[in-house]
This record gives sequence, C-alpha cells and structure tokens, in this order.
Amino acid sequence: MTIQDIADAAQVAKSTVSKVINDSPKVSDQTKSRIWGIIREMNYTPSSLATQLAKQTSRNIGLLIDLSREHEFLDHFFFNIIGGIESALVERKYELTISNIQQPDRPEQHFMKRLVLNRRVDGLIANNSVLTEPLCEELLAHRFPFISIGEVQSPVSWVDFDNEAGGHMLAAHLLERGYRRLAFFAGERDEKLFVRRFGGFARALAEAGLPAPDEAALRGLADTDSGYALGLRMLDLPAGERPDAVVCMSNYAAFGLLKAARERGVDVPGGLGIAAFDDYPMSPYTTPPLTCLKIDTFTLGVSAGELLLEQLRDPDMPLQKRMLEPQLIVRESTRSETAAGGQAVGSSAADF
Repeated sequence: MTIQDIADAAQVAKSTVSKVINDSPKVSDQTKSRIWGIIREMNYTPSSLATQLAKQTSRNIGLLIDLSREHEFLDHFFFNIIGGIESALVERKYELTISNIQQPDRPEQHFMKRLVLNRRVDGLIANNSVLTEPLCEELLAHRFPFISIGEVQSPVSWVDFDNEAGGHMLAAHLLERGYRRLAFFAGERDEKLFVRRFGGFARALAEAGLPAPDEAALRGLADTDSGYALGLRMLDLPAGERPDAVVCMSNYAAFGLLKAARERGVDVPGGLGIAAFDDYPMSPYTTPPLTCLKIDTFTLGVSAGELLLEQLRDPDMPLQKRMLEPQLIVRESTRSETAAGGQAVGSSAADF
C-alpha cells in the first residue's frame, strides 16, 4: 500500500494526501476527514521516515552521555533530568535518543558523524561535563542546535540552577538562626559546582561582616565516608576553633557528619547546625531531618528541553543563559533554641 493508492481511491492528487498526512492548513477539514477515512479503511500506515525526510527533520533529540562517568548516569538526578526533557519533547511530538559520546573502538561511529552530520537528530542536549570547549566549537561550526545543562564559558545557550544563590541562601539561613562560626563542608576545590556554592556562602558571611573560612580546610569528596572522616577531624578541633554550623556540599556528606557528631556526643542542632545541598535521598529521613536546598532536576530537564525547542523554532535567537532558583526546606537540623555561641536561635510557625 502506497500513498499513490490512497490518492487513487480518494480521486485526489498524491500531493493532497501528503498534505493531509502532514495536517496542512491548505486542505479543508471535510477533505481531511474523507481522506483519513480512506486511510483507515485501507489500513495504510504513513512512512514516518519519508515524512521526516520531506520535512528535513528527524523528530529526534539527542541526549549525549559519557559512559566512562558511571557515577553520573547511574545517579537519581540523571533520570529526573531525562524525565523532564521527555515531558517537554513529547508535547511537540519529538523522541529522545540517548547516545554515548565515548566509542574509542569504533571511531567511524563517532557521534558527530552518526548524529550530527547524518542528521539523525535535530538537536542535542548534554551536561557541561560532556560539552568540552573543542566540542562546542565543532558543533557551532556546523551551526547545529544544542543546549548545555550547566553553565559553560563557550558562546552556547545553557540552563542551570543558581548554585551561588544556593550557597548564599543556606549560609544566610544559618546566620539568621544565630550561628556565627560557619564552615563549608566537603567538595573539591577545582570543581565548578564547589566554586559557585562556596562563592555564595562566602558572600553571605561578608555581608554579615564575618570572615570566610579557609576554603581548603574541609575539602574532600562529597560522600558519606569523606563526610564522616572530615567530621571527626572538625569535631576534634579545640572548642574555640570548631565551627558551630556547616553548609554541606551534599546530603551524603551531611549524613557522614551526623554519624561523626553522634560518636563525639555533639548535639545537632544545639551544638552544631547542619544544612546541606539536595533533598534526595537522605535529607527528610536522617536524625534529625536535614535543612536542605532542593534542586529540582526534573524542572532542569524540562527547561533544557523547552530551550532547545525554542532554538529549533528560531535558529537566530540570541544566546540564552537561564538560572533556576533552588528551594530552601527548613527542618530540625538547624532549629536550635541556642546556637553554640550562646545566642538565641528563633523559630517561627512559618518554619514548620
């Protein structure tokens, strides 16, 4: 069964059937209804590939991942981002194709040839850890639409959470609760995420007339084991040098710190206030539950998908740099009646 067979049965031109299949406004609703009835009666399925070629579109969006970074694509946040992207694309009848950027044994299958030059996808979305500067330059040279999840220095449109604002929000919250000797806990100094979050943290202290701690003092992986080890080291400092509150790079690091505090007999939040980035997976369920900054990665995916669709509709649109606002969730880990320095730390009904 071909499109010509449908045209013969409907006694119209082949081009008219094609317009009906593509929902062209140039064909009347009455004619569309009649031709669709014949299509159903003859059990004809339009060739999506032929339709896509005629439109010069694949109706596919590529999501680039690096399988060598196993910890990233196995992370819960990664699947939230995929769900957000998919929810944005499905309304415009696009499919999402996930492609590994690393294929060293098959250079002929490099994604640039497979996806971009062969136009297997109409646009790309990738994390800023994947989009290196040379790769951005190559995609820009091909004038190929793409979006970065996470801030990049290249002239590329991107969407990200405002991590600097997040660091500021957590530090400001602890200061409002009366804590005064704040530390930033865990994270790698050369990591972009750490630089942004620590920068906002330090700005909040400066605004309060307080010195920022040495950013190198409590550095390490933002995981449970490092959080525990760093926590023991911090809690063993002399009383006058020990922080009375910390902002943790992740709730995993905060979980390790809570374990160290229990072993050293330090009360949280009375003797130590703890606030952390990320609500999932531990923040609501620790003892005590953690005050945290919620980073809604599903919304991040939606924003990335929508931004790429805007770029496809208008290839000449100006560069977009979209910052999303994180959400502060206040819980018991920062609700003390007195901070370690002896100052009252108030709570209002709105906090609960």
